[in-house]
Amino acid sequence: MKRIPMMLQLGIILFCVMAVPAIILTLYSGTQILHYSEKAIAESSLAGLDANRRLNENALNNLAQDTVRLTASRVFDRIRQFETYKELQGNYSHVSQALIVLRELVNLNHRVNGVHSSYFYLDDADYVISTDKGITTLDRYESIGWIDEALAGRRGISGVWFPRRLASGETVISYVLPLNRLSTTTRGTIVINLRESQIGTYLRSTEPGEQGFLLLDADGTILSHNDKSLLLTDGSKQPYIREILESPAGEGYSFYELGGERLLYTWSRSELFGWWNVNVYSMDALMTKTKKLQHNIIWLTAAVIFAGSVLTVFLATWLSKPVRKLVRNLRTSGSRGVSHKNELTFLDAVFKRMQEEEEQLYKLLRKREQDARSLTVHRLLRGDEVQSAETLFPEAFYRVAVLSIDRYRNYADTTNPETRSYHRYLIVTHSETLFPPGIFAKCVYQGEGGFAVVINFGQAEADRGDEGIQGALETLSRYAEETLHHTVTVGVSNRAESCAELQDRAAEAMELIKQRRVGGGGGVSFWREEDEPGKPYLYPADSERRILNYLEAGDQESLLEELTGIRREIQSAPYISYDNLMFIYHQLVGVTIKQLRENQINPTRIFAGRGNIYSAIASMDTLDELDTYMREFYRDILQYLARRPESEMGHGERIIRYLDAHYCEEIVFEDMAKEIGISYSYMRKIVYEMTGTSLIDYINLRRIEKAKGLLLETGMTVKQIAAEVGYVNVQSFNRFFRKYEGMPPSSYKAYKLRSSG
Repeated sequence: MKRIPMMLQLGIILFCVMAVPAIILTLYSGTQILHYSEKAIAESSLAGLDANRRLNENALNNLAQDTVRLTASRVFDRIRQFETYKELQGNYSHVSQALIVLRELVNLNHRVNGVHSSYFYLDDADYVISTDKGITTLDRYESIGWIDEALAGRRGISGVWFPRRLASGETVISYVLPLNRLSTTTRGTIVINLRESQIGTYLRSTEPGEQGFLLLDADGTILSHNDKSLLLTDGSKQPYIREILESPAGEGYSFYELGGERLLYTWSRSELFGWWNVNVYSMDALMTKTKKLQHNIIWLTAAVIFAGSVLTVFLATWLSKPVRKLVRNLRTSGSRGVSHKNELTFLDAVFKRMQEEEEQLYKLLRKREQDARSLTVHRLLRGDEVQSAETLFPEAFYRVAVLSIDRYRNYADTTNPETRSYHRYLIVTHSETLFPPGIFAKCVYQGEGGFAVVINFGQAEADRGDEGIQGALETLSRYAEETLHHTVTVGVSNRAESCAELQDRAAEAMELIKQRRVGGGGGVSFWREEDEPGKPYLYPADSERRILNYLEAGDQESLLEELTGIRREIQSAPYISYDNLMFIYHQLVGVTIKQLRENQINPTRIFAGRGNIYSAIASMDTLDELDTYMREFYRDILQYLARRPESEMGHGERIIRYLDAHYCEEIVFEDMAKEIGISYSYMRKIVYEMTGTSLIDYINLRRIEKAKGLLLETGMTVKQIAAEVGYVNVQSFNRFFRKYEGMPPSSYKAYKLRSSG
């Protein structure tokens, strides 16, 4: 078509404008006439009813599955011990546990449209936790006596759907699910109230002749109806419904006469719930549309053919002249590499070429400008020499400010990548406009929620005590908080007098950011000389021993008081670095897990839902979060120890016990798996799920833990210890010790002796 003259192309196109619609309309007419015949209408309506029924079943089934998954999460274990409202309101910790349950119920409501409310009732308690009235006593909530009636015919451990009318007069279908012993030891009942109107939305047909819909349970009670006055009444009293309920067919359709009008009844019975879905249509209305459609098609076809004929003549004579003139002018001025094509193809190719050239030029200019500036700043922060630095930063003094998003993981989880990219663009561009005249600032994004701002200023700003810089950074902090809906922390380095010092100043600013773990996030902090790291703070060693003793005795109150004491000592320390703080809590977690394993308790059973504990600690921004996490950490242990059964062990515990008993020996893992009765690959999977490490890493970790004790408690040489814990040579022992402890055995021993001294 590219070499066919334009006039011929126009003729072909305009012919298709007439012929193709005529053919399509003819086919459409025949199809629609067939579709709206009585049999086709009935089958189509039945298919629509089936689709609506499946939609309703899927929605109810999804809600039921979400409720079952919630019971398996053990979130209700948090309030199991609080049987009275007074006890629950006794202190903030108890209320916090109940609020967690309330939040999970609210989240459950949001997963399916149309949920009116939900609540959880703990067996023998005098209160409920509900999404409509919060945490309240039973006498202030609706009666729950109907639950026994709803569960009377329940089979198995699944929940039941029960229609009822609330005190407000609204009709709902309630999903009632008692907690079972397979998922939790807590006894109670979850109730989810789904609005009848939402079910009606699923069941309502879009067919033009629909006159009504019904949803009936197995006994014939009306669960949903377009006439709300009939809800919860006997549906068999409605016209022809008894015949449908007594029909042996699970689905079908029939034609009936009612009041001189011909009606189509379609029905489908749910195998999942045993409910009957019924739709009623007016056949007279449907067939009227068919007759009108036939007449409309005839007139529309005639109109299209006539209009097409007129357009053929008009467009062929009117469009060709200006288009040819334009093509001649373009070819005279240069074809831009396009030739030997007809007029329309020529114009399309020329305009596309011009647009591509313009876009490429614009993008190239913008990209070169932005990339050059950002690259210069990144190189300066890495400590590289950059000749163009004086162009960006003409003044004598420098500071580096680092802006970091507090709780970045929460921010990243609640925003999509496109939104985060847009936020970065706003902060980078806005930050450079906030500083007063005479101060030059360039901002770059450094990843993981961090922005670096290189600030260049002269003697005048230095004499004013950096007032302009501080004011601009405080404004930037507020702007970032409003944009991100998250607080931010800004750390500002000491003053530098050359670009060569920017790398060290960036490190100072990052050190201030890390201090938010102790002092809390938010605000703008400037580097001071006393912020230089001094001697590391080490909490008293007897704190570990007391915590382990309280853990073994099950004394939760004393254990939590000891954690409070450690936190106070950390806060009172004159200086404590981020690495020092992480070491303290990692050490505390490590000795606790070691104690559990020595007592033949598998930590993975306790912390299965926590993921990697060390990574979780490292991701927290403040000391408050760390302290709260550690308290939950020890509460989980104490709760597990209190209810741990003396029953048989599974494959996982057998594997861990065997590894703990023989880790100093040469273990053939394939033979070990055969002895247990499982495959080697499955054994590797079990160990990884229970410990978070591979088989080899677990063995080596146990060996290194044993070696650490021998280093500190005996006078054995490194070579003797290596042989004692199962290494064939000292080189392997040194390599693995450095891998897991970050230092060789001799350095570790010297460090521990200095710390204890």
